[in-house]
Amino acid sequence: MLYFLATTSLTLVQVGAALTTAGLLALPAGPLVGGLVDRYGAKPVLQAANLAQALGFAGYLVVGQTWQIAVCAWLNSAGRAVFFSCYGVTVTALAAPGQRERWFALLGAVRNLGYALGGLLTAVAVSFSTHSAYTAIVVVNALSYLTAFVLMRAVPNSRPEVGQDAAGGWGRVLRDLRFLAVVAHQLCFAVSLFALNIAIPVYAVDVLGLPGWTAGAVFTLNTLMVGFAQGAIVGWLNGRIRSRVLVAGHACFAVGYLLFLAADRVAALALAVGVVLLGAISYTFGEIVGGPITSTVAAESAPDALRGRYLALNQLAVSVAGAVAPAALSGLLSTRAAAIWLTLIGVSVLAATLATTIGKVMPAAQSRIGGV
Repeated sequence: MLYFLATTSLTLVQVGAALTTAGLLALPAGPLVGGLVDRYGAKPVLQAANLAQALGFAGYLVVGQTWQIAVCAWLNSAGRAVFFSCYGVTVTALAAPGQRERWFALLGAVRNLGYALGGLLTAVAVSFSTHSAYTAIVVVNALSYLTAFVLMRAVPNSRPEVGQDAAGGWGRVLRDLRFLAVVAHQLCFAVSLFALNIAIPVYAVDVLGLPGWTAGAVFTLNTLMVGFAQGAIVGWLNGRIRSRVLVAGHACFAVGYLLFLAADRVAALALAVGVVLLGAISYTFGEIVGGPITSTVAAESAPDALRGRYLALNQLAVSVAGAVAPAALSGLLSTRAAAIWLTLIGVSVLAATLATTIGKVMPAAQSRIGGV
């Protein structure tokens, strides 16, 4: 948003409309390539996603009209959706059973550290507030995707073995009611994840009137906890039943939301900041505990021959949450403090119920972390 406002003559509304349109048009991208992953393997599709995002960011350098932004942003949004649809297929193929939670945790931690580093570098660049600084941000992003493309060349292509049964295609996926419960759980989990960037900073600064650095502190605390603690915590959970760990993760989310709500009742500024940070810690434990297990359960619940389609549908839940969350959460924030946090507590309760359900019907959710 800042880049387009600084480098084009478009208004905030025009830029927002272009980015929203791009995000909505990108929703079908993941499911559409699910069949390609099952047929040709995940690696070529991942490579295409990296190239699409490199091209999208390169296009930002020359755009000047709303439709041009929408096209380039669509390449980025679609590429991101495709990447995460294939990502779980690749991890599942390369990681041995019993080690997948650890690998999903490690990769999630590395990704969070990447977010932190990217955010820091971007903040430094934006502080100069020059056209060259904004251009540098976009160029580095484009080059990062080209680097990812090169790195992925060393990764073997994961594709179903010859003779595996892929009969039924998408019809078989959509008729699998047990996996649809997994997708519904993923949707609820994703809604909670989007609260970090959409609801919590605005609530802390605009609703509670806390210092602006509070929002940055929450994000930094979350990023560092996930980046440095996720692997160790998942290792500590070794031997626990997956579905029960998921329920515990949603309980951590709910406690965090209760603390955010309680902060609205605290008069002392310093104490309110402390309560918000405690809420952020509890919230982050929910993310740390739930993220790798959610990914592992979804990946192992899918048959090998149709894993591309299954995980594409699961990723669609994340994309839908990402499209709906900004409007839904900002709308709740505009009413009163209780509305958003009680709603999110309800989402956590629903997610915990779904986790219990899939723990009864899905062998992958009934298994213990680490396969012990």
